[in-house]
Amino acid sequence: MTGHPLTTLPEWKALESHAAAQNAVHMRDLFANDPDRFSRFSFKYGPLLVDYSKNRVTPETMALLLELADVRGVDAGRAAMFSGAILNSTENRAALHIALRKRDDKALYAGDTDVMADVRTVRDRIKSFADSVRSGARKGSTGKAFRHIVNIGIGGSHIGPMFAADALRNAKAPELTVDFVSNLDAAHLKDVLEGLDPAATLFVICSKTFTTSETMSNAAQACAWLVASLGERAPSAHMAAVSAETEKAVAFGVPEECVFPIWDWVGGRYSLWSAVSLAAILARGFEAFDQLLAGAEAMDGHFETAPLDQNLPVLLAMIGIWNADFLGAPAMAVLPYDHRLRLFPAHVQQLDMESNGKGVMRDGAPVGTDAGPIVFGGGGSDSQHSFFQLLHQGPRHIPCDFIAALSGVNGPDKNRDILLSNVFGQTEALALGRAAEDLADISDALKPHKVFPGNRSSNTLLLDEITPYTVGMLTALYEHKVFVQSLVWGVNAFDQWGVELGKELAKKLEPALNGDASAVRALEDAGNSSTSGLVAAYLEAKGRKS
Repeated sequence: MTGHPLTTLPEWKALESHAAAQNAVHMRDLFANDPDRFSRFSFKYGPLLVDYSKNRVTPETMALLLELADVRGVDAGRAAMFSGAILNSTENRAALHIALRKRDDKALYAGDTDVMADVRTVRDRIKSFADSVRSGARKGSTGKAFRHIVNIGIGGSHIGPMFAADALRNAKAPELTVDFVSNLDAAHLKDVLEGLDPAATLFVICSKTFTTSETMSNAAQACAWLVASLGERAPSAHMAAVSAETEKAVAFGVPEECVFPIWDWVGGRYSLWSAVSLAAILARGFEAFDQLLAGAEAMDGHFETAPLDQNLPVLLAMIGIWNADFLGAPAMAVLPYDHRLRLFPAHVQQLDMESNGKGVMRDGAPVGTDAGPIVFGGGGSDSQHSFFQLLHQGPRHIPCDFIAALSGVNGPDKNRDILLSNVFGQTEALALGRAAEDLADISDALKPHKVFPGNRSSNTLLLDEITPYTVGMLTALYEHKVFVQSLVWGVNAFDQWGVELGKELAKKLEPALNGDASAVRALEDAGNSSTSGLVAAYLEAKGRKS
């Protein structure tokens, strides 16, 4: 919904007034005055417990936030998603990543087309292909079984499947090695290929358009590596592809039966549920991927049907808006404490910042507020010894999501006790802090350095354990949270025009960097002394090396 300017709505004004009144309230008081605060502000859904009690919210805050969600059409927006409506208005597309994890027999339409027929067909093809590679039935050009998978992609064709491959690791199941290459710097591909056996290596070229410069340049280098070791005819036996432009993949030399389609109603950052995760599926097995889909499907069902006041994506979305727009938080940190989720912050960063990093609403009018926080993060244990200092005592309020499992890969153990004591201790320190009067034995000179202001927001998300199912639930939770926030801010969560201009300019600069004299002169005549100076520096260095 865009209609009236967001910040002029009565519901928005009511939240501004409420925030001003709450400004002097500390979380220490909120907990002291409400012994049932945890039960009031936590929610359990299946194997996921979310504690949002360590936010500066009261029942009145939540009621006002839900009124804003209501007036901004969150109910209608989620219904539109599950009906296959056009949500990506600038590209006239539906946003049907939810179709990719549907495992029942029901139809789901985009326009007049039931997309599920194609989804099921491709899913069956992926399973068959993965089984044949993992069993050794499909072999390379010399007759060797594949032992190494290398994914070549970038953006959503890199971050999502790389996260999935890490999260789905299972020491009890046979696994192939898997690497992910995205950087145009030749060192990336070179470092990955060093030590691999070409005869046992399968490349997955992952590009929606099959024209992405980084991906296609690396794919050409991979072909050259195969040819140098195995001969001219080898690449076709050592390549699979994932693309919306399947004909281009075949023209590149990938056998048609090894090309897997994706669709224009799937954005890159929402595509890990599709054939885009082929490399992860090959390495970890289709059964693990199917459970990932099942977990996401369960969260889809919760998001679609639960009332807004009991809906996890909605609750987390509105708390995020409260922190960002009414408490002035410029960023949020995603902090998984389980090693298998170490790449989750990078996935959420792309999901959130590419979706909601917009300055205009769907109707082209300015948003009028700061849509989309800066998202960063890392493994919780390492981050405690990195940037937690700023979280605790820096001048900025940066809300955090702490994520951990109640049980580790080896079940209960002493390490898990220590790990979770850190999770719980850090969230308490952020919320309650430590006042000067609690430092009776500390000198007055040192006291200011030992004070922790507290009153800093965090959510704690506890999974029963890290399994493909719970990882699927968690990932879909964040997807829907981001979508709800886009509805409130009025932005299009499914386009990404902001990534295009730099790419267009890079393409125009390539001739100059290749040494084309006329292109260099044109650049100089354009009057941007910085760009022409940088190009000149590169050409000089290039000349010295040649």
